Amino acid sequence: MKRVLAVALSLFLMLALAACGGGSGSVAPEGDDGTSTAAPAGGASEAAPAGGDEKDTLTWVQGADVTSLDPHVGKETPAVMVTCNIFDTLLGKDENGHPTPCLAESWESVDELTWTFKLRQDVTFHDGTPMTSADVKFSLERAIASAFVSYVVDFIDTVTADDEYTVTIKTKSPYGPILANLAVPFTAIVPKAAVEADEDAFVVNPIGTGAFKFVEWKQGDSIKLEANENYWGGAPATKNLVMRVVPEAAQRLIALENGETDLAYEIGPNDLSKVRDHANLELLEAPSLSVFYLTLNTQNAPFDNVKVRQAIRYAIDKPLIVDSMLYGSGEPADATIPPAAFGYSARSKVYDYNLELAKELMEEAGYADGFTCELSVNDNPTRVEICQVVQSQLKEIGINVEIQVLEFGSWIDQLGTGEHEMSFTGWTCSTADADYSYYSLFHSSQTGYPGNDAFLMDPKVDELVEKGRESANGDERQAAYDELEEYLGDLTPYTPIYYSNVNVGASSKVQNFVVDVNGYHRLHGVSVAG
Repeated sequence: MKRVLAVALSLFLMLALAACGGGSGSVAPEGDDGTSTAAPAGGASEAAPAGGDEKDTLTWVQGADVTSLDPHVGKETPAVMVTCNIFDTLLGKDENGHPTPCLAESWESVDELTWTFKLRQDVTFHDGTPMTSADVKFSLERAIASAFVSYVVDFIDTVTADDEYTVTIKTKSPYGPILANLAVPFTAIVPKAAVEADEDAFVVNPIGTGAFKFVEWKQGDSIKLEANENYWGGAPATKNLVMRVVPEAAQRLIALENGETDLAYEIGPNDLSKVRDHANLELLEAPSLSVFYLTLNTQNAPFDNVKVRQAIRYAIDKPLIVDSMLYGSGEPADATIPPAAFGYSARSKVYDYNLELAKELMEEAGYADGFTCELSVNDNPTRVEICQVVQSQLKEIGINVEIQVLEFGSWIDQLGTGEHEMSFTGWTCSTADADYSYYSLFHSSQTGYPGNDAFLMDPKVDELVEKGRESANGDERQAAYDELEEYLGDLTPYTPIYYSNVNVGASSKVQNFVVDVNGYHRLHGVSVAG
């Protein structure tokens, strides 16, 4: 089944348009020497502004509000669903997941540690100021310093502005995924002058180079954006965007059925068939790069006991959860790395459902009579229901789980500060490279907000993670990840449960919408018929 998932994602990527700004672009192939050049700006610019037959406003609903409008802070999917339409990155990705020009129109690998990027010279920020190499240098250094997103760019040693439109990046060691990482939305380019002048104002009134400009944020309710008519990739197809926060999946579906919204992100599993069968709706669905799992805080008893952690994995019936709670819209998981990502290891340890073995491990750990603990989860109804199933399954081995439901932002803060005992969470391997997950989730330098909310601190794990990321040789990296996955199989700071699908419900009037496998749906070329 894992092989099927990987093939399905590969096929989807061949069909999807995920380039910077929402277009495919006309791009010369990347050379063997690591160089790439762009043809005259196309792609996103080919999306025509909305005509008289299109609505001037596109509305979408999503389950949670943004955590921050600052791209170097708000890394969670609900935030990036909005900010990816406001900001651009140095690079984008094409329909095959390969890096393409975006704010950088070309690049060259000078040596194994040095990369030079030539910037577009026709880009302005939303405040009218031109984007230059000074903004790129400032933005990447700001991201490196961020406690939230540093893991994406802290392989960088120095950033140099060689001239107004040339940037050189030197890495600390050879780093294979550099181009993929520079396409992640958390590496967005921000205006140096505006941020330095008043950073507090910037984070509530963000200024980017993207296809849409920020208008208004009513926290917990909605966000409004308007078209950037001077967008370097061409004016957007729709004049206005409105995002509404609707936590209940059932209410998102009702809004879609009633025509109150044009797009509904994350249709509930039990409502998928309703959208498929609806005459005026479409269900857009694809395997994602996300995995959902239980995080166990390894710094606190009883989760500091490896046998307890192993017992929990044996006690979770993953196929039952996928079949009964997700209605088959997902795949049981044995690792935190999705099968479609580079570095996924076939040596992942399989924990088949085995209550007797789980009980034996609990007894060996000194918890034959079990214990009581809290399981936190954000206020997503489907995830709460999954936690209720986990609660029932863990009760079978004497673990009495008290479910703690938190508002999304409060839940993120709990994980970041380590105040949780056990939590149901998820992670998206945004670069489709295992380093993005292994470094963030397992390296001891990344505890808390960056991603390691198991608070795992293990020297051997650190050594193997670093070995995998400090090489540009694919075979060497894979060997390190195979060894790492074997080691993690027993250490098991997380309990992987399932790989998810990403889905969007759409009105049949929506045109040119393409599902992003990370959930970062870009709306530059999307319009809605009147």
